[in-house]
This record gives sequence, C-alpha cells and structure tokens, in this order.
Amino acid sequence: MENAEIYALRYATMSQRTLHMNFLQPDPHDTAAQDLDYFVWLIRSDGRDILVDTGFNAAEAAARSRKLRCNPVDALDAFGVKAADIRDVIVTHLHYDHAGNLDRFPNARFHLQEREMAYATGRCMCNGLLRHPFSVEHVTTMVRHVYGERVTFHNGDGEIAPGITVHRVGGHSDGLQVVRVETARGPVVLASDAAHYYANLQRKSPFPIVYNIGDMAKGWDTIERLAGHPDRFIPGHDPLVTELYPRVSEAADAYALHVAPKRSFAK
Repeated sequence: MENAEIYALRYATMSQRTLHMNFLQPDPHDTAAQDLDYFVWLIRSDGRDILVDTGFNAAEAAARSRKLRCNPVDALDAFGVKAADIRDVIVTHLHYDHAGNLDRFPNARFHLQEREMAYATGRCMCNGLLRHPFSVEHVTTMVRHVYGERVTFHNGDGEIAPGITVHRVGGHSDGLQVVRVETARGPVVLASDAAHYYANLQRKSPFPIVYNIGDMAKGWDTIERLAGHPDRFIPGHDPLVTELYPRVSEAADAYALHVAPKRSFAK
C-alpha cells in the first residue's frame, strides 16, 4: 500500500455569517465570524480515486441562498477526474451539502453508516428543525441506490480500502462518520461536520446544528485519537484550510491535505 494523497475541492461559499451561526456558545471576545466554505474531498491511493461527499447543485444553492462556485462534479472534471470513473463514494452524512449529485456517479458504490439512513428516514424527520439540513430528493435518491444494491452500510468502524477507514461519531447528525486516511505525514482525519471549523473542536464549542451534543463531544475525542496530532484533522467548512494548505491546480480550487500545513496548531 502506498501513502494516500488527499485533496480538498472547494465548490461553494456562504458569507455574512454571525458568531451565533458558527458556535452554540460564541466566545464573547470574538468580534467577527468566519465565512463558511463547502468542500468535497478526493482520496488517491494505489491508483484508485475515492470521493468523500458529493456536495450540492445550483438548484439547491438557490433554494438555500448559497454561493455556488461550480458544481462539485465539474470541479472534479477540472481536476482531471470523471464522475463515471469514480467507483467508491464515502458519504459522511446525508445533509444537503454532503449528499447532493448522487445521480451523477453512475458507476459508484456509496458507503454510508446504517444509522444515518435510519435517521434520515425515521421519526426524527417529522421535526422541522432536525429535517431542515436534509433534502428529501437526496435522501430518496440514496434509497433508490439501496434498492439498486449500490450502497455498502457500515456499523461504526469500517474499511474502504487499505489505510482508508470510516468511523461513526454522530453528534451533528446521528450517523455522521469521519474518514481516516494514512498519508506520508501520518494519519489524516477528514472530520466533515464533526467540526465545521478548527475552533469547534479546539474550543470544544459545538456548531449550532447538532442532533446530540454528548455524541459530538465524544466524537471530538475520537477524532483527536484517530489523528494523533492537532495538525492532522481537517474540519468540514473552515476557509482556513485554503490558507494552510497549498493550492495544486489552476483549473480547480483544490488543496493538498497530505502535506504539512504552513503553520502548526501544536502547542
């Protein structure tokens, strides 16, 4: 097994946010809130491309007032990866910004926590607050993939390929999973929405969209254990990622995460 490469592809942005939109209990000393960036992640290992999450499209962006830079499928294409060539897609959870475009990967197998499928189709979706981050179209598309025998369900920890594993942490969504990838700089954990920003985990301050705060707090411990170093976890939406890691493409807004960041969080 060779050490994997990981690339973050930024495809959308949301600006003009307040601190209360980013932290359940904001630090009173903060004076400005960060924008929210949206990413999908591409893992390359042993000649194999594995996609983590599938983003959203223009219709979803318009419905939710997000600024779409480009569809994630087009971002992949600009990076030299055809959607039809992707054989494995890890879906960290089924929220609208992580599970759109599921119909654009005709040859992929989707990796999902069984608990997330149950959550997104169960009684909690009768509550508008819990339902809001989901799109019924995305969820029903995943159900169709289940019926088409294109979904591999994981229960807690699972292996996608040598050196690439998933781990259920819950919290933000009941079946949220993070992805651990062995790289040349050690294990890197794609935290997805277990921590939208570095500061959510570093300050132990939840992002306000949360299903279970206790699971979220326990999930932070899991991420720190799996990564083994504060520089080796990657938050799901932090614009700081694009400052810490080198851009590697002129055609796509892509950043290499398998190299050391430009500065360290280690104390």
